[in-house]
Amino acid sequence: MSPFKTIRGMRDFLPEEAAMLRFIERKAREVAKLYGYKEIITPVVESYELLAAKAGEEVRSRMYVFKDLGERMVALRPEFTASVARLAATTLRNKPKPLRLYCIGSLYRYDEPQKGRFREFWQSNFELMGSEKPEADAEIILLTNRLMEAIGLKGYSFKINNIGIIRGILNEGKLSEEIQNRAFQLMDKRMYDDALSIIKNAGISDKWLKTLKQLLEIKGNNVQNVIGEAEKLLQNSDEALKPLKKLEKILEIVLSTQNLNITIDAGFARGLEYYTGMIFEVYVPELDIAIAGGGRYDRLVETLGGEPTPAVGVAHGLDRIMLALQEQGASLDFKEECKVAVVPVSENLTIEATKISERLRSEGIPSEMEVMGRKISKSLGDADRRGIPYVVIVGEKELEEEAVTLRDMRRKEQKVVKIDEIAQKIKVSGI
Repeated sequence: MSPFKTIRGMRDFLPEEAAMLRFIERKAREVAKLYGYKEIITPVVESYELLAAKAGEEVRSRMYVFKDLGERMVALRPEFTASVARLAATTLRNKPKPLRLYCIGSLYRYDEPQKGRFREFWQSNFELMGSEKPEADAEIILLTNRLMEAIGLKGYSFKINNIGIIRGILNEGKLSEEIQNRAFQLMDKRMYDDALSIIKNAGISDKWLKTLKQLLEIKGNNVQNVIGEAEKLLQNSDEALKPLKKLEKILEIVLSTQNLNITIDAGFARGLEYYTGMIFEVYVPELDIAIAGGGRYDRLVETLGGEPTPAVGVAHGLDRIMLALQEQGASLDFKEECKVAVVPVSENLTIEATKISERLRSEGIPSEMEVMGRKISKSLGDADRRGIPYVVIVGEKELEEEAVTLRDMRRKEQKVVKIDEIAQKIKVSGI
């Protein structure tokens, strides 16, 4: 047995798994087209300084970082948004706004491997850049909902907040952005007691600490009630009320369009430091990890040297969506099976069999040529086992009449068919 295995946290996709991944990718591309998003492809390796700029301490500590042969500090991308923001700050800086961009590919973080978490993982990423309007945030949520529907996920729900509400309270309490970001990192891990301890030790007043504690308890799926409760609590904080009102407007747009299962969680935070406004995640009952997440980041492009560019985006975890489909027992058939097996009855007919295989492929019919030199009975048995619906048997007698034997493996029937007619017979699913 070979001593070589995949590196811990990495994995191979076997044919059926690869087909499932490509199915999800295909649905993401279809949704991108429906919403007018254009694909971009960014490098897997980027400047460490770029990727670390506003990633958050948790992500920075998990990046694959190394010096290249030119002594430059570089890293494997842990997410897409920094690369897209770099493009917006440079190559695309003069393009008309809004920019609607998407990318699909692999990302890398040195996380502890566990169910639904790998060190190499796949995402589809959508960014809407140039608009600060709530309808832009709503579009990203609606786009995500449409993708979940298209993929066939059941029972998924959205968790949503506006990080600006908590920032508003912390700003009222005169806390630095560094302290705020540390607190958000802990809240992202649901370590609320630790987050509150950091905030208290940073010198926030009892008034604002009490307000924050009360805010973190507000949660529910009745939008009107939750917004009303938060509004009553925050009536003395303009900094917190403004993002609350914006969240209310976003939800008004979304829920007037689609009847989504949405929970507002005022204590919900995400670990990436660049978020400035609405944030959300998507869950399914079968998993306790998010299968998608995103939010608004209005200052990232400017931080990277570009013009002030409000933006909102989302990342869909393709690996996790695959896992969710499997957990839900999705009945989709992801196998990309061969349509026809072409089998010569003897070795001296290999060239003719190859010609027929190529002819079928030219007609758009997936075909596999018998390359193992097996007898007809074994070739038929293999085709039956693998679910190949048709076998073309190339024999000398039939070739003299410019024909072959076409066997329907499902019906267990066969018939001599002219070579010119094979493709048509197969396309109409009959012999």
